[in-house]
Amino acid sequence: MRQIETAEIESQATLISRTPTVFKVTKNKRLIRLKSWEYWPFSVVYIPVFVYWFWLSIKARSFFFFSASNPSIESGGMLGESKIDILDLIADTYKPITVFIKRNFEIPAFSAKLMTANLDFPVIAKPNAGERGWRVEKIMDINQLLAYHQQSPVDYLIQEYVDYPLEFGVFYYRMPDQLTGYISSIVQKEFLSITGNGHNNVGELILDNERAVLQWDLLKIKYAHALDMVLAKGKKMTLVSIGNHCLGTKFLNANHLITPELTAIFDQISTSINGFYYGRYDLRCSNLTDFYQGKNIKIMELNGAGAEPAHIYDPGFSIWEGWKVLLFHWHILFKISVQNHKNGVPYMKLAEARSILKRINENKQKNR
Repeated sequence: MRQIETAEIESQATLISRTPTVFKVTKNKRLIRLKSWEYWPFSVVYIPVFVYWFWLSIKARSFFFFSASNPSIESGGMLGESKIDILDLIADTYKPITVFIKRNFEIPAFSAKLMTANLDFPVIAKPNAGERGWRVEKIMDINQLLAYHQQSPVDYLIQEYVDYPLEFGVFYYRMPDQLTGYISSIVQKEFLSITGNGHNNVGELILDNERAVLQWDLLKIKYAHALDMVLAKGKKMTLVSIGNHCLGTKFLNANHLITPELTAIFDQISTSINGFYYGRYDLRCSNLTDFYQGKNIKIMELNGAGAEPAHIYDPGFSIWEGWKVLLFHWHILFKISVQNHKNGVPYMKLAEARSILKRINENKQKNR
């Protein structure tokens, strides 16, 4: 992996010195996080949502009403759901090649499974049940994949790396008695990157970038061999090619892309998924023309009741606007769940919730 990355970087950089630069973080990370609410703790941002959830729970007579939102997904997609089980609901046309790997899988069988699936490197490895970018990695070769496998505390997925230039999160919902739904949010993901000026080296450019400096502890290891290289003026270098907010990706409000034609495409995709009514598609596509025609779309993940309308994390969005959007979506989640419940879908019981939470906690303990 290091040789490949070095070649890619040196093609657009000039090595000015073999003498290592002493890098010092001068930007205040706490201040960066404090002034931008997108970095605030989940428990703080969601205070109004917790209050509203409590009120809706009283109305529904169940703290777990959300579990009826998507009957085909465990807990409706709020707690501990299996990514592979959800992907299995989606037509092959719309998803990348994906292989499920048990954490105790034997190495010989492991290699054979990759060959059978016809997967080529690079690939993406991610936990089968996880969130916020935990252990999501781009894997460049078999040795790195074997290392990931040996270190993984949980079952995980190996997924075809889709090198399409556009990545979106499309939030879709539909009432159970309707054949047409709504796209309520589109977020466009801008990968963490730096742009050369012909003077500063890679390390200096990272430390001068507020989003990148928050990832410094990881980036200084990943690019240790390239920190002293100087990027040519105007050359862009992508630091993280995984579209996750916790890894530095910038989320941009792309709601202007919502059209009746695009909604019709997602009606078609969504109605083919049995028992799905509410959630966010995380996908990559080749270009906007194909996006609007439903061509060359690869759905990396489908998130259910726990999904967020992620356009609210656009740097230009205020916390007040974000709260308004979140509360609206919880209102919709409530309406869908209650209607499904009236149609015979049971709410999750306390014992079921405890079992799921126990499993989640066990996985967290394994990672320590």
